[in-house]
Amino acid sequence: MMQLFYSPASPFARKVLVLLHETGRMGEVALRHAQGSPTNSVDMPVRENPLGKLPVLVREGGEPLYDSRVITRYLDATGKGGFYPDDALWDVLTIEATADGIMDAGVLMVYELRCRPEAEQSQDWIDAQWEKIARALDVLDSRWIRQLNRAPDALDMGQIAVGCALGYLDFRHHARNWRNGRGALDDWFATFSTRDSMAATAPG
Repeated sequence: MMQLFYSPASPFARKVLVLLHETGRMGEVALRHAQGSPTNSVDMPVRENPLGKLPVLVREGGEPLYDSRVITRYLDATGKGGFYPDDALWDVLTIEATADGIMDAGVLMVYELRCRPEAEQSQDWIDAQWEKIARALDVLDSRWIRQLNRAPDALDMGQIAVGCALGYLDFRHHARNWRNGRGALDDWFATFSTRDSMAATAPG
């Protein structure tokens, strides 16, 4: 059986969990809870991933895989597949990368407050990360909304990644109200977040 090192609060790990739910493969993976930060990796699977980041997928008879995009591509290739469709591959990969960038910036905002002494924290740094998120949200709300609104039976990893990114903003940065001025993206997420896979993996 494969093992997945994860944290319920990690939006990157949630991407993998949502995909496992959507493909009916949760029974193939043993979940291993881990947690840490850039300044404290004592409980992280550093033998499996020397970078000390989550998620990590330990395969039977293979080397551990890390970085959520590597893991989701592996699961897609070895399972039911179709979450990286050939007819929209580059769009899906770009949307996934955009969502991952939102997650990166959102996590960095949290780490700035949790990992630095208060006297060394930079509000300019935090605001700059949110500016990245805001620009990416604007692009998802305009340029990519048609792709996100593909028929429900055409689910892909771009949609899953965006769903997890928006869920993380609600979880960690709710006060910043990412929905303001982004009605199309808000409407999409209101529907997408009701999927069983999203409900089963909600942080908190």
